[in-house]
Amino acid sequence: MKNMQTKLDVIGNNIANVNTYGFKKGRVTFKDMMSQTVAGASASNETRGGTNPKQVGLGSTLATIDTIHDGSSLQTTNRSLDLGIDGDGYFVVRQGTAQYYTRAGNFYLDDNGLLVNGDGLAVQAYQYDNAGNLTNRLGDIAVNVNAVMPAQTTTIISAAGNLPANAIAEDTTATPPVKGFIYTQQIKVVDKNGNAHALDVHFKKTGENEWSLYINQDPNKADSTGTEIKFKADGTLDSDEEIDITNKIPIGKDADGNDIELELGDNGLTLNVSQLSQNSGTASALLDPDGSTEGKLESFNIGATGDITGVYSNGEIVTLGRLALAKFSNTSGLMKAGNNLFQETINSGTANIGAAGEGRGTLVSGSLEMSNVDLSEEFTEMIVAQRGFQANTRIITTSDEILQELVNLKR
Repeated sequence: MKNMQTKLDVIGNNIANVNTYGFKKGRVTFKDMMSQTVAGASASNETRGGTNPKQVGLGSTLATIDTIHDGSSLQTTNRSLDLGIDGDGYFVVRQGTAQYYTRAGNFYLDDNGLLVNGDGLAVQAYQYDNAGNLTNRLGDIAVNVNAVMPAQTTTIISAAGNLPANAIAEDTTATPPVKGFIYTQQIKVVDKNGNAHALDVHFKKTGENEWSLYINQDPNKADSTGTEIKFKADGTLDSDEEIDITNKIPIGKDADGNDIELELGDNGLTLNVSQLSQNSGTASALLDPDGSTEGKLESFNIGATGDITGVYSNGEIVTLGRLALAKFSNTSGLMKAGNNLFQETINSGTANIGAAGEGRGTLVSGSLEMSNVDLSEEFTEMIVAQRGFQANTRIITTSDEILQELVNLKR
């Protein structure tokens, strides 16, 4: 009867948590107790066959109370801080030095921008350094919604792609003079004061395997100063991979008609042409300047691999951190700690913590994992346990009647 009551307790807990996000249901199994041996087994001989042992069972006892860690359906919430795990893995949260694990991904930001669960435990993530490189440092992750990205002065322009080898080269000795092929595109650079400027950049073919780069200057004017780029006959670069642009870059005129020049940083401006080539075909060279204006954090999102990326008003996207997931050799060995949390035990194995998508499942933003409790199964088990309890109560009634008959024998 006590065993059946324990099973009913577990079933009741499952039903109570049918709407608890990330809840893992329990299951009770039984085993028979030691049996009283009335007679042992005997072997056969020449005149008689063997006999089986005679044993009287002494009842049942609890074998296990299992936690079923099977995944459940994901419910769409469309809330950016709600995360579901598609596959194995557990979120890692920390309170002081104590580390817990959970499948419930309803997270929040506290007053300091710290990512926490509903009870205020800090969600753990891998940090990125100032250079944007992922580190192995695991810790709390903060999303500062009031963050301001300072302006970054443009210091380098990277060129990649192709310039057509069969383009017409400039020839000033011909009659009439031949103008060289010009390929133009526009880029945005940031001066040392954090102001953005749109500049026209022209590639002009000035000779056999020779080009000149003009920034915000008319490439057909005699007084324009270009930056020379040379190629070999096979189309590979014949100039330095990095070229210092020392010529002045005009960005407008003042009241007196004089040129206003771009105010660069202390290190000037460098043109990186290591990825530029000259082959037959069309022009496909692209210029990518670094630098950015001041920007404020407008939004953030969490990707399938756990990367938390912030989108700034200047168009820059910065990765703030990568959520960590834990995996265990024996998930059934985890111990429930309440509040949708699990604790590591000596039988669960040490937590194997890493990024999502590395055998730990992927994250689904805007959704939450539902409880894996099946109400139809629970109610069926409840009926079975109730009948088992009811049948065992009959033993007490029958035993009482037998004792009554024994007492009446003296009459």
